[in-house]
Amino acid sequence: MTTVTKPEGAPAANAPDGFLSVRDLQVTFSTEDGPVKAVDGLSFDLARGRTLGIVGESGSGKSVTNLTVLGLHNPLFTKTDGEIVLDGKELITATEKEMEELRGNRAAMIFQDPLTALSPFYTVGRQIAEPYMKHRKVSKKAAWERAVEMLAKVGIPNPRERAKDYPHQFSGGMRQRAMIAMALVCDPDLLIADEPTTALDVTVQAQILDLLKDLQQEFGSGIIFITHDLGVIADMADDIMVMYAGNAVERGTVDEVLRAPQHPYTWGLLNSMPRLDSDLDTPLSPIPGSPPSLLHPPSGCRFHPRCTFQDRVAGAAGRCVDERPLLGPDRASACHLTADQKRTIFIEEIKPRLA
Repeated sequence: MTTVTKPEGAPAANAPDGFLSVRDLQVTFSTEDGPVKAVDGLSFDLARGRTLGIVGESGSGKSVTNLTVLGLHNPLFTKTDGEIVLDGKELITATEKEMEELRGNRAAMIFQDPLTALSPFYTVGRQIAEPYMKHRKVSKKAAWERAVEMLAKVGIPNPRERAKDYPHQFSGGMRQRAMIAMALVCDPDLLIADEPTTALDVTVQAQILDLLKDLQQEFGSGIIFITHDLGVIADMADDIMVMYAGNAVERGTVDEVLRAPQHPYTWGLLNSMPRLDSDLDTPLSPIPGSPPSLLHPPSGCRFHPRCTFQDRVAGAAGRCVDERPLLGPDRASACHLTADQKRTIFIEEIKPRLA
């Protein structure tokens, strides 16, 4: 488990539907160059049966956040503050033994590259059966039958024979299905999918997404889906949280965020996506600049060095540089622009580019 510094008497957060609640999460890594605050004051909720899509550039803190939920960071180099509550259980203060009981049982993760996440030394069936045998206290035979059942459920043909194969004998899409089977073998309440379709072709990607949606309906799991792809989020998620440089900058339902985004960073993400109906020689419109170093993050709004709208912010000069905007509850964006300004800029300047 990660090292914890927690204010005395801090109340536990209350999650909707008694499920997952993250409050003021801060994750700092110790490096040779100094402390890196990879996540800085992040809060969100996830209800049962819903999917939260987390989007943002590489280094924005998406994967760090979710590895922290499962307690998978090295405690020697990681300091974690805040609260993570899963079904009433505080996870940051949990012991390693308690987290071992949780991982693979109440909460599970689908990793981006199943070839490295699966062990090359054991058969696929054994690796799926192992967490079921551990957490359900069943015999090897019963666990093996469960593994075969799960392989069939995720669409692996001839599952009884394929369970005897090793990961290298599976195609990329089949390995990802096997990883999903292993994650769901104990019917977890929480499933974290960390860019599970990044390395797959479009056809297999669509099959995996459909599979996850079908299995979610069957098991009722809450899903956190991490991706760079807003198209995948539009198809997969109920709610979206946009992250930038360790912060959440916008949050809302899929329809709210994709139809009427409020943050300049979200505008930039949408505007930089290639379009099928555009001319082949139409250049992309990337967000100017590069993500900041988290060793020395910008002051105020962390997006301000790349933002082309900061000169429109009312108030004292340099407000974006000096004052960090806060993200409110529910539908919100962390930006000093007023609600009217956001609406006008989107309708008059951003939306025509996306049409």
